[in-house]
Parts: sequence; structure tokens; C-alpha cells
Amino acid sequence: MIVWPSDAAATPEVTIVVIFRDAEDFLEEAIESVRGQTFGAWELLLVDDGSSDRSTAIARRYAAGEARSIRYLDHPRHAHLGMSATRNLGVSHARGELVGFLDADDVLVPAGIDEQVTLLRAHPRVGMVYGPLEYWYGWTGEPRDIARDFVHPLGVPADRVYQPPSLIARFVANTGFAPAGMLFRKSLFERVGGFEEAFRDLYEDQVFAAKICLAAPVYVSGRRWYRYRQHPNACCQTAQRDGRMDAAREPFLHWLLEHLEREGYEGSEAWRAARAELAAWRTIGRRLSRRSAMFNVARRLQEARLRFGTRSGGDP
Repeated sequence: MIVWPSDAAATPEVTIVVIFRDAEDFLEEAIESVRGQTFGAWELLLVDDGSSDRSTAIARRYAAGEARSIRYLDHPRHAHLGMSATRNLGVSHARGELVGFLDADDVLVPAGIDEQVTLLRAHPRVGMVYGPLEYWYGWTGEPRDIARDFVHPLGVPADRVYQPPSLIARFVANTGFAPAGMLFRKSLFERVGGFEEAFRDLYEDQVFAAKICLAAPVYVSGRRWYRYRQHPNACCQTAQRDGRMDAAREPFLHWLLEHLEREGYEGSEAWRAARAELAAWRTIGRRLSRRSAMFNVARRLQEARLRFGTRSGGDP
């Protein structure tokens, strides 16, 4: 369902898509970071992936209050379909020529959109621009957390254009930081087919970035536009604790190899890097699987002890 503007504004140049699910703690701050941009010609799409907390009401309130620039969308029957399908839904309704994503627990710096648009205007053949992430611990306001804030190195020389597929090998080998806080042309998103919906909540961003970096030149900037909030309930933190992050790596590498071959890049540096990483990951994955299995057995035993109680001594 979509809450449409009652009085449509002039077509915005930039659409920012914020997908969310049960994000009541941080959603308003993400929205306010878009409202506080120095660039004015934006629209904001708040795309609900089946929330059950107050975040739905928060998003609807903003859409009702600023219908000229903010819209609310969700899936039919308020379904939960995953990050890829939800981002695809958002972009399908974007009116802007340029599109960016903001996670519901992160924020944009005030000049972020302005500076990215300037770069894309200056480089008309570039399909996407991105810069480094700030790992943002200091959102708590605690001095010890503020001291932990840092900007993650890009891993590649900044302020230059990279031709396809030169960035992909660096992403695969983890010598380059995969794009986040990106701004890209909607026409390019449509050309590459958007997000792969089989990747619901992990590696979906790297799959999309690989498709973009294979299809068009990319500008890598040294400017920091995106604050990546560090908190224990973040998606990646939860996946790490659950052991799902490691399990998701191998399917991503399989997809990447097949995609490179379909696009005619078999034998390229990117293809060789992905193939080598997959071979190494199979060995690592077997070790991780054994370790995970042992951990799960120990966890189930502990849960049983807690459920049924333990007794010292031999007899009841």
C-alpha cells in the first residue's frame, strides 16, 4: 500500500529510500538527517518491510505531515519480504533521476546529497558515486563511545573513476571496502535489474554493488557522507552472533562467479579473485560448520540444563 502525496511537488532530482522493519528506536533520526540536507530537491520513500512496532506509525506520521516530499509504502498485506524486495519496491516508485539508500538506523551528514549530486553532474558517464563509512559509536553521547568513532579506509585510491570490473576483485579480496552510502542513476538500477531478491538480508548490498560496478564506471570519493551506527541489534551484528554471516558468504561467491561468467568476464581478474576466494572459503566453511555444530550442541545442552534444572550428586 502507498500513501501518495495529496499535492504532488515538482519532480525531485534525488530519491532517498529508507527501508525499515521494527526500527522505532532510530527511524526518526534517519528521517531527520534527510530533512536536514543542504540539497533541497529530494523526496524520501519510507518502505516498511512488515513492521510490528511503532515504526509504521512514525513513518505514516511523517508521510501525512509532509506529503509533498515524503511517502510511505509497504508490501501487500504488510508482508515481510526481505531487504532486497523492499529496496526494489522503493526504487520502483522513485521519481528522482538519482537514488540513494539510507538504513533506518543510520544517518546522512548534512552536505552528503549535495556533494554526491555535484560529482555525478561533473561525471555524466559515471553510474554511481560512493565514499567511506564512518563507524559511529558516539551516537550514545558517551565520551568513551565518541572516542571510538572512526572512518573506515576505502582500500583504493580516492577521488577517481574506476572502470568495470576493476573494483570487484578488491571487494572480493577485502582490500577494498564494498560501497555503502551510494548515490546512483535510476536508469542504471533498472538496467542491471535491481536487487537479487533471493538475497533477503545478507550480502544483498554486495550483490547489488557488484552488478553496478560491472555495468558502469564508478566514482570513489574520499568524502565521508554516511554515519554507520554501531549497536548490538544491528543486522550484521545479529547475523555475526547467530553464525549466519559466515554461512551467507559461500552463496554470494557462487552467485558472483556465475554472474561474471554470464556477463562475459570469465578469466578476468575479478573472476579469478572470486574463484580463489570460493576455494578458500570452502575449506574455511567446513571448519566453521564443524565449530558451529559443536557450539549448537553445547548450547542445546545448556538450554536443557536451564529448562529442567541440574542436580549435584548421583541420585535425585
